[in-house]
Amino acid sequence: MKKLFLYVLFLCCFSSCVTTKQMTYFQGEPIAKSEIYKLNNEPYRLQVNDVLYIDIKAVNSELVSLFKSEVSSNNSSSKGEGLYFSGYTIDRHGNIRIPYIGNLNVLGYTENEVRKKIESELSNFLKNPDLVFVTVKLAGINFIVTGEVGSPGTINLAQNQVSIIDAIANAGEISQLGNREDVTLIRKTLDGVKKYKLDLTKIEIFESENFYIQPNDIIYVAPLKQKAWGTGTTGLQTFSTVVTVLSFLVSSVLLVKNI
Repeated sequence: MKKLFLYVLFLCCFSSCVTTKQMTYFQGEPIAKSEIYKLNNEPYRLQVNDVLYIDIKAVNSELVSLFKSEVSSNNSSSKGEGLYFSGYTIDRHGNIRIPYIGNLNVLGYTENEVRKKIESELSNFLKNPDLVFVTVKLAGINFIVTGEVGSPGTINLAQNQVSIIDAIANAGEISQLGNREDVTLIRKTLDGVKKYKLDLTKIEIFESENFYIQPNDIIYVAPLKQKAWGTGTTGLQTFSTVVTVLSFLVSSVLLVKNI
């Protein structure tokens, strides 16, 4: 009985604690570059609710000011949350509204294509459109990280590209009870909602076509089974939990016998 008890105790501790392998990122050796590199560098195509920063400059600033929306002169209006009010939000029809130009459909366009489209529209109003400099950029990349991370929530990063590593790091890292082998990326595209599984414990993640996230992506980190069991993350915590449970059971049996 003693041997059986020790065997069961050892088995419970071994199977319940979180191993080093489960918590280690990027295991393995780098692999040769492949066609995935081209996929990762495909330009993003705009979707509904994306916010654009558009700036139009020229020698005659008064002339191009007609085509600008009324924004605060405060520098904060051109970055972060300020662009929610001063930027150009793509409506449910795929349009942005620019003074004098009116509605401009940009759904499915890249930043560069939108810039060329605005320059083409300006040529209808200006004698020398070549002297006008137009800048079009996404107003940061919004995404949501939820599940077993330190700081779940909505995040906006003012970057041209955000990798899955950037996203996780800015969400406070994956907790000890987070499953690094089971990270789900949910993406709403022009073709519908798509779901991808990512394994952050493998070095191959750097070659994944989903290594770089897109605006409005949702990242979910699933919990390890140890969280449901409630046995702890380390061998010592698991041992303490098992001993406590067994002590309770033994005390209960002895109490029943003595009644």
